[in-house]
Amino acid sequence: MTTLNLGMVGAGRIGQVHAANLAARVPGARLVAIADIAFEAAQKLAGQYNVSHAYDNPEAILDDPAIDAVIVASATDTHPAIIEGAAAAGKHIFCEKPIARSLAEIDGALTAVDKAGVKLQIGFNRRFDANFARVRRAIVDGEIGQPHLLHIISRDPGPPPLSYIRVSGGIFLDMTIHDFDMARFLLGSEVVEVYTSGAVLVDPAIGEAGDIDTALVLLTFASGALGVIDNSRRAVYGYDQRVEILGSGGAIQTENKYPNAAIISTGDHIRRDLPLHFFLERYADSFALELAQFVEAVVHDRPTPVTGEDGRIPVVMALAAAKSLHEKRPVRLDEIAPV
Repeated sequence: MTTLNLGMVGAGRIGQVHAANLAARVPGARLVAIADIAFEAAQKLAGQYNVSHAYDNPEAILDDPAIDAVIVASATDTHPAIIEGAAAAGKHIFCEKPIARSLAEIDGALTAVDKAGVKLQIGFNRRFDANFARVRRAIVDGEIGQPHLLHIISRDPGPPPLSYIRVSGGIFLDMTIHDFDMARFLLGSEVVEVYTSGAVLVDPAIGEAGDIDTALVLLTFASGALGVIDNSRRAVYGYDQRVEILGSGGAIQTENKYPNAAIISTGDHIRRDLPLHFFLERYADSFALELAQFVEAVVHDRPTPVTGEDGRIPVVMALAAAKSLHEKRPVRLDEIAPV
């Protein structure tokens, strides 16, 4: 196999990112079909990137023997059925996070993947960011000794629409889930317990929709290390994505990414431009790299870098965080059972 033929389900915002990257930044891949229940969106995206076929349902992609792999970029509630259908069709799968909102659905999808013997990669793109990859390498190489404290700052420039919040599963499944993945990825240790505090400080309508917009999550790792995730739906200055790890032999930290490196100094102030505004700008390179590594894993028959189990564990963490918030107590991950 010299070129991997891909079909994509979902022509929304993240589907558009993947289509653009496959067209220009992912060697050895060819996007040949796009499906979306909003057929006009599929047609428009296909036309923009010279994709041969556009459909109004995923079955056409799953039934096409010329398609080797499927990108699942549709709504979360559609993921399990598409994963199971793609696995049954013998197609490899790249799926956006989360796999599903319930562990029972996730386990069903992962069982189908294992039974079919196809490859599955989950779209935790932040692992492929150069800054965070460098932090992980510092831990692996022992540059700062044994990790003791982890601090992840993850704040959006503004909240998503209320229509999204009502169906997203809540802040822990639609936002913090990336940070849960980063915590275990960076430290290389599993989280065993979470303790959550949250509030509605950005928009009362978010609380009326049954969610929170501001959260702190304390993590206890199997290694004994402690961590904290600091989330807000609104940082007025832009997308705030920072990490610091303190170890027995030193510390490592990352700063935000900016559109330029210029700093203006005058008699009145020292200033610079605001950080890159949101995730599409901040993580542009990582979105391309995660797809490139998925293609390489399939073409060269290697393990995918982000497995189905990597996709499952952050959902367990998210469910534990929600339980902790509601019950106002620490919750161990082994308390969370499939339902």
